Amino acid sequence: MKITAIRSFVVNARLRNWIFVRVETDQPGLYGLGEATMEFQTRAVTGAVEDIGMLILGEDPRNIEHLWQVMFRHPFFKGGIVTMSALSGIDQALHDLKAKDLGIPLWQLIGGLSRRRLRMYDHLGGGDSTAVYNSAASGAFAEKAARSREDGFSAVKILAVGKTAPLDGHAALAEAEALMAAAREGAGEDMDIMVDLHGRTTAAMAIEYAKVLEPYRPFFLEEPCQPENWQGTARVAASTSIPIAAGERLVHRHEFLHLLQAGAIAVAQPDVCHAGGITETRRIATLCDTFGVSMAPHNPLGPIATMVNIHLGFATPNFLIQEVMRSDVPWRDEIISGVTPIVGGYVEPSQAPGIGVEINFEAAEKHPFEEVRPIQWYHHDGSVADW
Repeated sequence: MKITAIRSFVVNARLRNWIFVRVETDQPGLYGLGEATMEFQTRAVTGAVEDIGMLILGEDPRNIEHLWQVMFRHPFFKGGIVTMSALSGIDQALHDLKAKDLGIPLWQLIGGLSRRRLRMYDHLGGGDSTAVYNSAASGAFAEKAARSREDGFSAVKILAVGKTAPLDGHAALAEAEALMAAAREGAGEDMDIMVDLHGRTTAAMAIEYAKVLEPYRPFFLEEPCQPENWQGTARVAASTSIPIAAGERLVHRHEFLHLLQAGAIAVAQPDVCHAGGITETRRIATLCDTFGVSMAPHNPLGPIATMVNIHLGFATPNFLIQEVMRSDVPWRDEIISGVTPIVGGYVEPSQAPGIGVEINFEAAEKHPFEEVRPIQWYHHDGSVADW
């Protein structure tokens, strides 16, 4: 069997463009699908798919580890978020292809079941981008958290901290506490609430926010510092009783090692669309397990990534909970079929071969690539703020 072509397909999903990857073979009807979605750098990633994809044309797609090493090491300049996103999508497609060829679901290929069902967590508004990123009204937080609970979820993520200065004052802390209190009111006492700081805060300010959030018992506090500042994240972890989660912008197990050795995280959040696909994410999971750290993979992306994460969760012993954006765009289910339904906040293992999904290319063509600009925030003095 040989790889004959590697193609990428772009589907607009409002805040981001989904990037789907297809690896084709010389076997009639046998191909693999993956996802390499990366916000705001769509054209760079699709170009990288072409650049590193050509390195494995003509190769046997079933030799996944060997092909991963070729794509990672032969370009000389290793890693980087764009290259690793492209590699991730191709790697997923290779796994999908191999599992299809064997006639087994992906979770079976990567180790079999570690659990009978998989816990999922929701976002406010089900992941609608306006509700997630731009809704800072306490009433909306309560209402949307209650809706997640009514839809059967036992956990929901919120962004309780908006634009914040390196050192902010009482008003910012009071607003964060009010939003957290509203979410707790809507969610009830039994629901777990994750709080995402989105890398907006310095270590000093994250510590202050943690103090006002602690009484509401967040399940974890996500990305308190920028990804390169693992020392700052460790400072935050040492100062609060709230478990710390991080890793969505890291692309290799070596980058996670800093956090693990510093005791900075209780929860690792690699993104299977950025961190080297299934191959590297499994290595990250094993490394984290060595340090007693749980896995809650980052996943605000498309439906193929969601299904890949579900398969990984079923086969990963130290898996904790899985993020999903179920209502980001109304055409999600028109584009992809075969995504496992969420019932009562859980999913059961798919029995379909491979990842178990198919793309409706006719429907996808109705939502072509669109220019998507990142949110651009500035402080009151005009200096650049992280969003």
